[in-house]
Amino acid sequence: MKSNIRPFLALGIVAILVASLFGPQTVRRAYSEALRNNVLQHALNVELGYATPAKYEQQLSSGAMYAILEQTGVFEDRVAAAIQSAGQGSDDDKGGSALSRSNTQGCQNVFTGDGRRNIRVNQDCSLRRQAEEVIAIDPNDNRHLIAGANDSRIGFNHCSYAWSFDRGRSWGDYVPPFWQFIMADGHTSDACSDPTVTFDADSNAYIAGVIFDINSAASAFVVAKANADTGGTFFHTPAALPFQEYRDFPLGVVASDNNPNVFHDKEFIVADDNMGSPKKNNVYATWTRFDFDTGAGVGAHSPIFFSQSTNGGATWSAGIEINGSNATDCGVFSGEADPNACDQDQGSHPIVGDDGTIYVAFGNGNTPLVGVNQVMMVSCPASANCSLASSWTAPVKVGDLIDNHPTGPSPAGCPAFRQCLPPNGYRVPEFTSISISVDEDNNLYTVWSDFRNGGGTCTGSAATATPPCDNDVFYAFSTDGGAGWSGTFQITPAGSAQWQPWSEVTHDGKALWVAYYDRSFGNCEFTGCNDITLAKIKHPASKSPSVSFKRLTTGSMPNLTPANNPLQAGFLGDYMWVDVDQKDNRPYVVWADTRGRGTGAVEEDIYFALGPKP
Repeated sequence: MKSNIRPFLALGIVAILVASLFGPQTVRRAYSEALRNNVLQHALNVELGYATPAKYEQQLSSGAMYAILEQTGVFEDRVAAAIQSAGQGSDDDKGGSALSRSNTQGCQNVFTGDGRRNIRVNQDCSLRRQAEEVIAIDPNDNRHLIAGANDSRIGFNHCSYAWSFDRGRSWGDYVPPFWQFIMADGHTSDACSDPTVTFDADSNAYIAGVIFDINSAASAFVVAKANADTGGTFFHTPAALPFQEYRDFPLGVVASDNNPNVFHDKEFIVADDNMGSPKKNNVYATWTRFDFDTGAGVGAHSPIFFSQSTNGGATWSAGIEINGSNATDCGVFSGEADPNACDQDQGSHPIVGDDGTIYVAFGNGNTPLVGVNQVMMVSCPASANCSLASSWTAPVKVGDLIDNHPTGPSPAGCPAFRQCLPPNGYRVPEFTSISISVDEDNNLYTVWSDFRNGGGTCTGSAATATPPCDNDVFYAFSTDGGAGWSGTFQITPAGSAQWQPWSEVTHDGKALWVAYYDRSFGNCEFTGCNDITLAKIKHPASKSPSVSFKRLTTGSMPNLTPANNPLQAGFLGDYMWVDVDQKDNRPYVVWADTRGRGTGAVEEDIYFALGPKP
């Protein structure tokens, strides 16, 4: 495994492909400075095609990866290549003139059509990227919303959070107080990824992110709080100190390491917002802990970790591994002494039932067949101390996850070894777009997408594969608390690409809402434009559910490529988000939209839509 951590630089066929995709300077520049964190260095090697990932190995989240790529000069090379290709001899391109015509009063924007409204969430006036979004509804006021996103307004890659007090009709936003945090090696953090937000039962809000400095070994997972009276208009220390709301620090620290073989990634937090729960207002965190030097098994793994706070996010329990082991489903490629550990993971999503039970779904790759992975679930009952590994159930398989998509590099912006759906270069984040939800009867619903129906001309290399690319969205349900799961139901129709779903069930269990990117409108399957579709599954815990569809976007979003936006091509985030107002069962949806603001530029911003009543 050591050879996989720091592979020798080989400028063979793969490097030539990388050079042709990203520009001639990339090959020279990528290794000019060795990263001090071995996980980040290996991820960069894989992304640029210098190293081949093992078939069990999970990949670093896209948000963290983009922070590294920006520093290596990949995007500068893309810009130069795009200018040269367009026959322009300077940097005076459309982006500059578009920006000069931008609205300067908060840069609000709304797309309307056919009774639909798509409302811009982020309010900065730059043409920088916002993607990978999350939204939460105040359980005591459905007009009060907080959204989060990866955000590049102050540099690749950071986080931002937005608030609304009028049910998403208008928004304000800000960057979080993460940038003075002292990492475990004495550095201050310079990047944030994987935004997450939650409310507790008393309307206190919490945000979190993975923070790091790409030139140091350290990485951390930190939490800030907004007391209910501030409404999330700013966040402060979660510590119960005098003048708490005036203090940014100390932050709540879920994890912090200065180990070059460890990187904390793809985290989510969720609070118990149920007034009747015995653990009301506890806050829970799950994340992926990449470790390249385990000293056992295959020597590397990426298990799912858990921590909890019982004092409003101020302090957190020691992280524990919760993915467990399963001899039937995980008996290969373990990175631990236990050969049956389900430890090659990514993309955990935690939720809390009305009774305080915690459920966590995640993607797992401890499988013998390339491209045949699986969705798994573990849980901790309300009666148990969930900070103990022994309190968690053994992992249960929810369903197969088939991810044998075409792989990059490709001229559309798909990086080496990342999976894409041509003609798009966007990464297809199958493991990190797995969502789980629970209704009042403790029925569970897990949603994901995969490529089991793909094939035809859409196989092999993303540089040569052609559509149609039949990617679909699926779900399964459990009526016994996750001990057993139904068969897999296909939500989307055949024939085109639907990917990156997110979901939430209504509290009464009568409808499961699922939103996803969709290329089925117009000629988008072949040109690469896409829309957001909202599916409603009625009676989702029955053997005969019914599905209906609503187009949320007022118009198709253009395909981002290195030719029209070399800094943002290839990335729509690793997830979008759906939350449901449990008072009237309406879904609230946020996504990354590439339509720009009518300035002639194409670029990524966060948009919001309020779905219909069921």
